[in-house]
Amino acid sequence: MIVLAGATVVAVSWDEAATAASTATFTVFDRTIQLSQLEFFFAGAVTGMVFLLGLALLFAGMRHSAVRRRKMHASRLEARDRVARLEQEKRELERKLEETPATTPAATPVVDRDRDGVDDRAETTAPHPRVEVPRQHSSDQLVAGRHTRPSK
Repeated sequence: MIVLAGATVVAVSWDEAATAASTATFTVFDRTIQLSQLEFFFAGAVTGMVFLLGLALLFAGMRHSAVRRRKMHASRLEARDRVARLEQEKRELERKLEETPATTPAATPVVDRDRDGVDDRAETTAPHPRVEVPRQHSSDQLVAGRHTRPSK
């Protein structure tokens, strides 16, 4: 927008005949435009507004990127502080671990589904007895959605 406004100002100021006569004639994209002095003034005002709008957009974008950079920098500092705090806590816990005598934890059962405190693999009976299922006859099978008929 800024470049467009600048190009318009340069094109108008380049045409000496437009400033001297009561009507100005411009050719834009093979079209001829004739403007009176009042229309010429309003065209200049619109060009100035387009220029100011372009500047406002440019500065808003710069401000937005500066805020984003500031937030990113703050989050990096916060993450660095958090890591340093965690490393300090880790060193402290390692020091405390070295100072305390090592104790052996009580042996806990690895597999204890019935929750009786004894490893199920060491028990003589499993927590759930195995149930035998009777086998089906070979002629009573479901194949591809259809029952097979016994051959006669």
